[in-house]
Amino acid sequence: MNAPRWEAQVDLVVVGTGVAGLTAALRARELGLRVLVVTKACDADGNTRWAQGGVAVVLPGEHDEGDTVEAHVRDTLVAGAGLCDEAAVTAIIAAGPSAVSRLRERGAVFDPAPGGGLARTREGGHSAFRVVHAGGDSTGAEIERALLAAVTDGHVPMLEQHTAVDAVRTPLGQVCGLLLLDGNGVPGVLTAPAVLLASGGLGQLYHATSNPTGATGDGLALALRAGAVVADLEFVQFHPTVLYTGRGARGRCPLVTEAIRGEGAVLVDATGARVMRHVHPLEDLAPRDVVAAAITRHMAAAPGGVDDHVFLDATGISDFATRFPTAHGACAARGIDPARDPIPVTPAAHFSCGGIVSDVHGRTGVTGLYAAGEVARTGLHGANRLASNSLLEGLVVGTRAAEAIAADLATRPLVRHGETPELPFAPVADRDTLQRAMSRHAAIGRDAEGLAAAGSVLDLSAVNQKLDSRQRVEDAALTVAARALITAAAKREESRGCHVRTEFPERDDMRWQRSQVIRLDPFGQPVPADLVVA
Repeated sequence: MNAPRWEAQVDLVVVGTGVAGLTAALRARELGLRVLVVTKACDADGNTRWAQGGVAVVLPGEHDEGDTVEAHVRDTLVAGAGLCDEAAVTAIIAAGPSAVSRLRERGAVFDPAPGGGLARTREGGHSAFRVVHAGGDSTGAEIERALLAAVTDGHVPMLEQHTAVDAVRTPLGQVCGLLLLDGNGVPGVLTAPAVLLASGGLGQLYHATSNPTGATGDGLALALRAGAVVADLEFVQFHPTVLYTGRGARGRCPLVTEAIRGEGAVLVDATGARVMRHVHPLEDLAPRDVVAAAITRHMAAAPGGVDDHVFLDATGISDFATRFPTAHGACAARGIDPARDPIPVTPAAHFSCGGIVSDVHGRTGVTGLYAAGEVARTGLHGANRLASNSLLEGLVVGTRAAEAIAADLATRPLVRHGETPELPFAPVADRDTLQRAMSRHAAIGRDAEGLAAAGSVLDLSAVNQKLDSRQRVEDAALTVAARALITAAAKREESRGCHVRTEFPERDDMRWQRSQVIRLDPFGQPVPADLVVA
């Protein structure tokens, strides 16, 4: 059946149960809004719990060793390779200390330093030890635990196993609800004057990723169909070090946190030669795009006959099992002892630096539609995210989005949808075919011929289908996200940050120090928009 068979009404629907979504839901509840959180899986199945490194934040007075917000801003701008929005960067980073304080008040426990205050480490691109962490390398899991407990204590209702399909809009284009499928595939409508997308990233565009299976770009696709624009999609950050689990590995690969290099581990090849020596002044602590690209180039030379991974030598870290229990457990499960053995690692898709164009308050260009977290493009990350800025962004923008929604609803009358919405149709490509094409032609190192080939594969594979199941919703989202990414990557004829064009190896600030904005044309195809975001 096409028509919804159930309906409910709230003030705000939050899609996603990661750090941004849960933070927003809690703050909205505090402000008196009727909130409902929706997730297509179980409450803890998002990407936040897999985050290992920590939260990058300057905490004045807690043994900050001279670190400053201004220094953190500078590091973020350098990593972003000329495409950050400096005002957004400053606003989000300056709000970090209060956001972390609120998180601790909600029950999150960070690792203490021996001399008082919080323990801190340093990661790639950072000029200071400013990354606070929990459980060694279990920061995301601790944040998720604390927020879910606070949601339970705060009586914030949640719908699990419910897939967001489409925004419901008025004839004038204002979002006024959400069309969903329940766990049995039965469609329903949540009527709400505000919908916040906090649905995470799109790592499942690629065979090898640090992301869970649900990271399929659903929120991005929903926003595009609702009339929103997206930007910076060509900048997909590949984490330099996920655990190598064998040739042709697919799905979520265990992350080997960057903090391990922050505490002295170095990258070597099969012959024992240092990978990052003479590549960058920071060597193994260079920004992620630099390290991932260097590893990729190094693997292409097949030193010692190994062409698909390198090694992280952490044998000099005496308390590895205690300091990095998550990474140690992943290694031990595969018979690797980091105290004796170099850890085999390889780059994998990790984070989307682009997303739905929104401000630091979560507002998009579509009335009633908001975005926060990885699905959003606030201007914080630019062409390459600085390590551990993502959890910070989720905390800050999640809070600000809830406050903006409360303010907006105080002045905006409640509107209801007119005609009963029906399940939409959209192009759906075969997922395995899509991942093969994207991994081969649109990962690290791209060229015009390969991007054109990937586009042709999608065109041949995609079939218009009704979005009447979670799998079809996900595959349709991956299809439109892949097409949008290819469109942006093909047009950007330079190499910058996470985007490397082999035939245009240099950065071109004269032509390309700007973001590319993508929208859907009347036929549902991603195309460059006229709007250019500075």
